[in-house]
Amino acid sequence: MPIGDRWQLLRGGELLGEIVVDDGHFPWLDGRFVPEAGFVEVKPWFDESAALVDAENFQAFERAYDRIDGTLTLVSPHGPVAEFLLHIRGDRASFRWSDEPFSDEA
Repeated sequence: MPIGDRWQLLRGGELLGEIVVDDGHFPWLDGRFVPEAGFVEVKPWFDESAALVDAENFQAFERAYDRIDGTLTLVSPHGPVAEFLLHIRGDRASFRWSDEPFSDEA
């Protein structure tokens, strides 16, 4: 597990925050989220997606998450990833990623 790796969350060229990986359980990685000033603009997106997951409203979650997926980029220590699923709650982040787009058949 890549403990200590730093991942970046970007909107365009703007750094919104960093995730410092400190735990994980395949295929998920977990870490401390360190926001930058611009994160405040997209934080409501993550709050909404978390509430929808908690309510087990997965269809609404998918629609809400499209905004995150279509606007933000997750960058590994080796460069941008093709696809990711990211949850941010407070100062904690949990994510999975792929170098290839996720299959809709999962």
